[in-house]
Amino acid sequence: MFKTIGIILVVAIAALLIYASTRPDRFQVQRSATIKAPPEKLFAQIDTLGAWQKWSPYEKYDAAMKRSYEGPASGKGAAYAWDGNSKVGAGRMEIIESVPSSKVVFKLDFLRPFEGHNTATFTLVPVGDSTTLTWAMDGPAPYISKLMGIFFDMDEMIGKDFADGLANLKTQNEGA
Repeated sequence: MFKTIGIILVVAIAALLIYASTRPDRFQVQRSATIKAPPEKLFAQIDTLGAWQKWSPYEKYDAAMKRSYEGPASGKGAAYAWDGNSKVGAGRMEIIESVPSSKVVFKLDFLRPFEGHNTATFTLVPVGDSTTLTWAMDGPAPYISKLMGIFFDMDEMIGKDFADGLANLKTQNEGA
């Protein structure tokens, strides 16, 4: 009886591990919102890293988070590092591309709770008197991420934060 249960358990675990290995090697999370503001106004709030404290959803997770800035205040080469509680972890982001009123691309390095090296991109598209702002992140999906993805919907978890950040920008620019 115990032998049969053991064999079933080993086969189930092996099947789970094999299934995880077949999942995609890259991931992407993306959310968009249309905000009644010109692209240049939104661009300044994304491209200037010090402005993130007013709208980033991650700021509410740890009021005591340590922050440091390097390089210029905005544009290519501007960098921001953080070290916080278990909810925000630690990491660094640097603007690697900045196209005024159009796009900001970040190199995003997470140090803890899990190491990860991704790219985050904000794209701004004017639509009449509004702007469609898209926040996307993509990167490699190592085996542990593939395995965790079976139990946790990473798109939903990260996407919720992106949607919250976009909603914060919308409120900040359109009023309550």
